[in-house]
Amino acid sequence: MSDPFTLVERFVASFEKLDEMSADEVLDPVAWQLATGEGDQYGFKSWRPIRVHTPLDALEVIYAKLPARFPPLYEQLVLSYRWAEVDLQAYRLLANPPGPNLSGLLQEMSRDSILWNTLLAAGYVRFGKGPDLDYDPLCFDFNHRKKNRECRIVKIDHEQILCHDRVKVIVELAPTFRQLVLNTIDRANTVTR
Repeated sequence: MSDPFTLVERFVASFEKLDEMSADEVLDPVAWQLATGEGDQYGFKSWRPIRVHTPLDALEVIYAKLPARFPPLYEQLVLSYRWAEVDLQAYRLLANPPGPNLSGLLQEMSRDSILWNTLLAAGYVRFGKGPDLDYDPLCFDFNHRKKNRECRIVKIDHEQILCHDRVKVIVELAPTFRQLVLNTIDRANTVTR
């Protein structure tokens, strides 16, 4: 499983197994852009991730605002697919909306300006949040970056930021993004629908 693109494909395939991608999500404008096929009896459509080819230099707009580059596997993911916000049971992955560039991804990451600015100043970049209704940001911890651009994946208490203007790591979800992806794929392989 050393081929990064194969791993990205398996990760994206886990979206459908772990998340309903159903009517309630199609209210999201990004999900609506990705919705396909005929609607169900109520007119709702399901969305699916779409494969795209985005040149590597499209990331430069985002990297100009970050203290470091994304881990390689996340970089491959955002260059290769567009998706709506997806609940992967242990966390939600922020959307990477359709479009010719990655401005939509940057918009999703920085949507909450208080979280964005506080996290960025402390060396964290939000790429997800807790599962279901949990608003705690899921972040790349660039303070613990390795030479291969991997870094630990942490969940941060959003209330500590909003109420006390401080960053408090609640838990490390994985030592690397690659490990988070592997854990997600494993979880998807145990789901039966």
